[in-house]
Amino acid sequence: MTTRTTSRAAAIAAAGLLLTACASSEGSSGQAGTPSFEGRGPITYVAGKDTTGTVQPMLDRWNKAHPKEKVTFIQLPTDADAQRQQMIQNAETKSDAYTVLSLDVVWTSEFAAHQWIDRLPGERFPLGKMLKPVVETARYRGGLYAVPASSDGGMLYYRTDLLKKAGVAQPPTTWAEMTAACAKVKKLPEAKSMSCYAGQFQKYEGLTVNFAEAVNSAGGTVTDASGKPDVDTPEARKGLDFLARSFKDGTIAKKAITYQEEDGRQAFQSGKLIFLRNWPYVYSLAQKSGIKGKYEVAPLPGLNGPGSSSLGGHNMAVSSSAKNKATALDFIEFMTSEKNTRTLLEDASLAPPYASLYDDRELIGQYPYLPVLKESILRAVPRPRVVPYGDVTAAVQQEAYAVLNGEKSSAQALRDLQKTLRKTAAR
Repeated sequence: MTTRTTSRAAAIAAAGLLLTACASSEGSSGQAGTPSFEGRGPITYVAGKDTTGTVQPMLDRWNKAHPKEKVTFIQLPTDADAQRQQMIQNAETKSDAYTVLSLDVVWTSEFAAHQWIDRLPGERFPLGKMLKPVVETARYRGGLYAVPASSDGGMLYYRTDLLKKAGVAQPPTTWAEMTAACAKVKKLPEAKSMSCYAGQFQKYEGLTVNFAEAVNSAGGTVTDASGKPDVDTPEARKGLDFLARSFKDGTIAKKAITYQEEDGRQAFQSGKLIFLRNWPYVYSLAQKSGIKGKYEVAPLPGLNGPGSSSLGGHNMAVSSSAKNKATALDFIEFMTSEKNTRTLLEDASLAPPYASLYDDRELIGQYPYLPVLKESILRAVPRPRVVPYGDVTAAVQQEAYAVLNGEKSSAQALRDLQKTLRKTAAR
């Protein structure tokens, strides 16, 4: 469960193919449009590399209770693009090697439209207890194709000790305030060699997330409410200009052009960054580092006030070509239960899908970032939920990366991106 990658106050309409109801190869069609789920026995669980060490112990509990239906954990690379590609290769070859898939929330539409995953019986899962924006990420054209296992919202990690010593009373709510706070902190002898800020700017899915957050936090959009591209705007340019300017003037660490999530986390924990944009999983890991008690989290800053995160998280789905789908459904129920998602919150700082956990006073006492995280999820703006998502994110990465490297102006890159996205949507 990696690459955290929220909230949909309103879901962007999914573009693309209309699914026809398809029966499972293991049985006749169940309720309208939903395959029957038959067959019991060993299955696999496929997800990105577990950097938190929390998944296998959970699988061990399942395997102890289900000795004839054991789950084997197949760990894919930490890079989200590589995860997606390997899952697609498995689907296109109709291999039964993958059973239950941990999908980035923005992949649901693509995998459902291509019939790589099965439509699920929604009554099997307590969706009414989950945050509505999170549940919407698991739907496609009115059907449920996955179950939320974790959500995610980007947050601003900051060094409370250094801000306090520099006379900065509150975490920044705008980009200008963050830049000003950095300037004050860097006057401290112990912060002289530190960089101000970093996010995820390597040419991969994390760059799409950080680009979208900058655009949305400046009042722009990547696609409008109908799913049409709308990125060639003054607002979007302000967001991209902020990133480009910050790289140029040193506000963003130069090395951040190579950063994925783990690179930023390690830099922050080792005292190289004052501010870091990252997901909640970082919180528990940083508690075990040398900066324990010296950092906190706040909402992401924006142009004129608090910014907007991209909605991240992972949903669990059943591969259409898998065997033992009855076991797969039971396993998804087990993994996405309130009890187990609470465990993932407690052990790995993964944002739970259940609304009640964000208001639990005992949990807030242990994890004071929960109110910030809930706000991040509910305020978040989704990345485009479109069928050809791979083409969309590749286009975003290409243009944004060119700007951050000084190869293009923001204006030219956004014009080019608008044209590419229009062509992609038309296919």
